[in-house]
Amino acid sequence: MLIYNTFENTDIKNLHNTFLDAFSDYQVKMDLPLLKFQQMLLRRGYIPEASIGTFNNNILVGFLLNAIRQWNDKSTAYDTGTGVIKSHREHGVTSNMFQNAKQLLKKIGVEQYLLEVIQSNTSAVNLYKKQGFEISRDFECFILDKNNFTSMPTYEVEYINSINENCFLELTNFWDFKPSWQNSIDSINAVSDNFIYSIIKIDYIIVGYGIIDKNTGDIPQIAVSKNYRCKGIGRSILANLLNSTKSCSSSVLNVDSQCDSMKDFLVNLGFKQHVKQYEMVLKI
Repeated sequence: MLIYNTFENTDIKNLHNTFLDAFSDYQVKMDLPLLKFQQMLLRRGYIPEASIGTFNNNILVGFLLNAIRQWNDKSTAYDTGTGVIKSHREHGVTSNMFQNAKQLLKKIGVEQYLLEVIQSNTSAVNLYKKQGFEISRDFECFILDKNNFTSMPTYEVEYINSINENCFLELTNFWDFKPSWQNSIDSINAVSDNFIYSIIKIDYIIVGYGIIDKNTGDIPQIAVSKNYRCKGIGRSILANLLNSTKSCSSSVLNVDSQCDSMKDFLVNLGFKQHVKQYEMVLKI
């Protein structure tokens, strides 16, 4: 008999093992040893008490891992990972977890439910639509082999230890689109020590910035003031970021498909688009 319960008493190693099993045949290869898995959950804001697991004779066979934060001025849950091990698929487990999760989230005052899904994963997209989720944005994800990037910085780039809240508020004026949940200011601040922060100043004013994960090469944010674009500032920041990570590759995930300026910037510097995602939202 399957039992659905929250994760307060579930060991993180047990959850990690089930996560790896469930995603072993995923469309995108998951390189997530335990430490990276824990950092992923911390970055995205995972809350065990708001998440649902499926247990068969006390063995975890499925999970729906939720975070809760303010998003667009609403209390929002974010599905940071949903999976079922192969032996328990095709039995309605995921749908039952969502039904349990929606009831739980409504009870604790969550107003909406957010997730991302690979567009070519049609079975998952259709499942989410049946649960009431609607597409809110199209995303594109890009990856770069560092060996294919040869540009050198043409501007002096400075390192800073972090970006405080007031500074972030100013930098949002550089954005052409709002970052996705995992690239948001809250997600960056949740694991701030994982990142390198690079800025360029002209006349003592920040005109461009970028953030990269020291170990994975993930770039959650990079932007240049609209008044200083097409001058090599973004290229200089990217060159500096790539020199600051141990990873042999770099990724920029969840670029809004309508933002041609960012897509052109990345492609012109050698990034390849490798997957598309939907952002989907459900009003609870």
